[in-house]
Amino acid sequence: MWKIIPRLLLGAPLAASPIAEVICAPTDQMQARLKQQFGTTRTATGMRSPEEMMEVWTDSRGDWTMVVRYASGTSCIVAMGEHWSEVKNPA
Repeated sequence: MWKIIPRLLLGAPLAASPIAEVICAPTDQMQARLKQQFGTTRTATGMRSPEEMMEVWTDSRGDWTMVVRYASGTSCIVAMGEHWSEVKNPA
């Protein structure tokens, strides 16, 4: 089951993301749904803090989802978009 947290509680502006709320679930359930239902794969990760890992999940069409994975075992979708592209030779 997905847990929805209103973005107002997080202090983030609603216009900053195409989703109106943050969707949270246990990490294993979140990852299974992103893989099986949405056909995405985890293509990038980065540590935000000792307790938080940022993940980017993308599909073959270029749709992307940004997820925060917490050490507590919960993951939350915090942003989604289209036209993801990798920079091969950054300037």
